[in-house]
Amino acid sequence: MNLRQTLLTVVLIASLLIGSCAPTMLLAQPKETTPEKVPQTYRSRNFIVHSDVTPEKAKELLERLETMLSLISTYWGQPNRKTIECYVVDDLKNWPSGAIDPAALDSILGQAGITLAKGISNGRQFDMNAKVYAVSDLGVPQHEAVHAYCAQTFGTTGPVWYSEGMAEMGMYWKKGDASVNANPIVIDYLKKAEPKSLNEIVNGEEFTGDSWQNYAWRWALCHLLANNANYQKRFRPLGLALLQKKNTSFEQVYGSMAEEIIFEYLLFLENMEAGYRVDLCSWNWQVRPRKLRGIRPTKIDVEAKAGWQPTRAQLIEGQEYEFTTDGTWSILENGEPVNADGTETGAGKLVGIMFEDYELSEEIELGALGKFTAPANGHLFLRCRDSWGALADNEGEIEFQIREFDADAKPLPMPGE
Repeated sequence: MNLRQTLLTVVLIASLLIGSCAPTMLLAQPKETTPEKVPQTYRSRNFIVHSDVTPEKAKELLERLETMLSLISTYWGQPNRKTIECYVVDDLKNWPSGAIDPAALDSILGQAGITLAKGISNGRQFDMNAKVYAVSDLGVPQHEAVHAYCAQTFGTTGPVWYSEGMAEMGMYWKKGDASVNANPIVIDYLKKAEPKSLNEIVNGEEFTGDSWQNYAWRWALCHLLANNANYQKRFRPLGLALLQKKNTSFEQVYGSMAEEIIFEYLLFLENMEAGYRVDLCSWNWQVRPRKLRGIRPTKIDVEAKAGWQPTRAQLIEGQEYEFTTDGTWSILENGEPVNADGTETGAGKLVGIMFEDYELSEEIELGALGKFTAPANGHLFLRCRDSWGALADNEGEIEFQIREFDADAKPLPMPGE
């Protein structure tokens, strides 16, 4: 080894699970007991897994790991370079003394995981070998395997916010499914907690393994940027640049879009639930509103399976407007079509909201036909009322027409005419 070469040891602590870690007094090698299940070794194309889980669970785990690896290697455009070795622990009493690296023991006892990577690094050249140590529950092996893949493929896992945010995504990713499927406790926390600013997430003095709450914020930001139509085209190149240690930053890439990202980030936190689709709820920043003039109505089609959609209608606070609709939609796959009045419970009803200077008004009840007074100045947005996590199976669209109310003008057509 020449003087320019250095031995680099990277320790990536990850996957703190929901709840408290094990008390300090338990962070010691457990007493020897007669093992119930002797750890076995299982193999797949890209993984070697040593585990005391049942053969059936080991097979399922390998399938999950291979699926996750296929998704992330496709996303980053880099095939897996080396086999990833994993130690997956169901019950530490089943493992002989010394089988688990001492550097990983505290994480296992804390019901968490850790990835240990060692290798040679010389500038952009590297040769890293990573080993995963993880408990068998709650997607921890998938999270840690993302770290292992990045360490062996790129020689690094990137800054903490990106490294842990993407590893959390890897834990939740499912093939062909872009919906939110995070742990319910994580979702509940993010919806109720005081929102952490983007600057705190990206530039805060945080470290890997700090808290599950910090992991939740990192996941939320990465999930939003990776799936939102407005930001995803910049997010993948940013991530690759960070992994390749190029001179770039979050601010350089997204600085010009800061207000838009903050708005959508806060809206995501407010509406988040299991099944929520960021891609379906991406805000349309391209459509510019205009003031309504005369009796000629503005027309748009409103999709049932999307979030808030722009009408191009700039409304004036206190002004009265009239509207009509045509068509039907359904809020269940192969469900009964309804018009914009929705069902008796109010699901499927056409509703509106006013957008002005990155602020939203209270929701406006509309329906199939009627009049309303604008509660604020702003651009009118519409959507089909449904649970935010249930939009994906909606079908159909409604044609919407709106104009200033004029008692002397010819009435707008009735729905269905």
